[in-house]
Amino acid sequence: MSSNTTHPSADPQQDGQLHHQPPPPPQKPIFFGPFEVTNQVFLTTPHSFALVNLKPLLPGHVLVCPLRPHQRLTDLSPAEVTDLFSAVQRVQRMLARHYFHPQPVPPASFPNSTSEDYLHPGPPTSSSTTPGGAFNIALQDGPEAGQTVPHVHVHVIPRIVGSTAKPASTPSDAIYEQMAGEAGNVGGALYDTFLRARPRPGGSFPPIEDAERVARGMAEMEEEAEVYKRVLEEMGEEVGR
Repeated sequence: MSSNTTHPSADPQQDGQLHHQPPPPPQKPIFFGPFEVTNQVFLTTPHSFALVNLKPLLPGHVLVCPLRPHQRLTDLSPAEVTDLFSAVQRVQRMLARHYFHPQPVPPASFPNSTSEDYLHPGPPTSSSTTPGGAFNIALQDGPEAGQTVPHVHVHVIPRIVGSTAKPASTPSDAIYEQMAGEAGNVGGALYDTFLRARPRPGGSFPPIEDAERVARGMAEMEEEAEVYKRVLEEMGEEVGR
């Protein structure tokens, strides 16, 4: 005896119904101090993020920060400290893959490098080591140490052999003078670009200004961030968001 019961189709498209995937949740904004930098971020981890720089000292100069806006390194929990410096190592490996080469590369216009030096430095080395360069890793822990954004941030700066590495003939390294001056004033660049005015310095310490340094546009920074995301993906690293 046949049954007249109608069963729903196993294929929703045969019933004229389409199952749509729900849209991804909106991305939570990421802040560096008072500044939203979501589109400049190329890596997020459970406790940290890495972003491209508005006024980089050299090609590949990026920042790694805790997600929570801690002002001093001693404010971070042990888990946050571990995550922050693990993220620094990941960023180093990514930048080494992107910028370092087994052989010296043609000299870049140091320190006034162009966007081509950031986005198209040439073929990366396949080695997990860093035969084509070295790194400056710096953290200015508090305003008296030169911190200009009240949010812990680690500077990661690749030094490329034959291009932006410290000259062997000189005992000192100009990068430290730049970091201590206007060239390394991350906060000043952000305040100039987004808030149009810098906080007034306390006491008799004079403001540091340099009208000749021009901030990069958002499109250029976003393009650089996308380049770094692709390199991380090539390395099998989760870029996060």
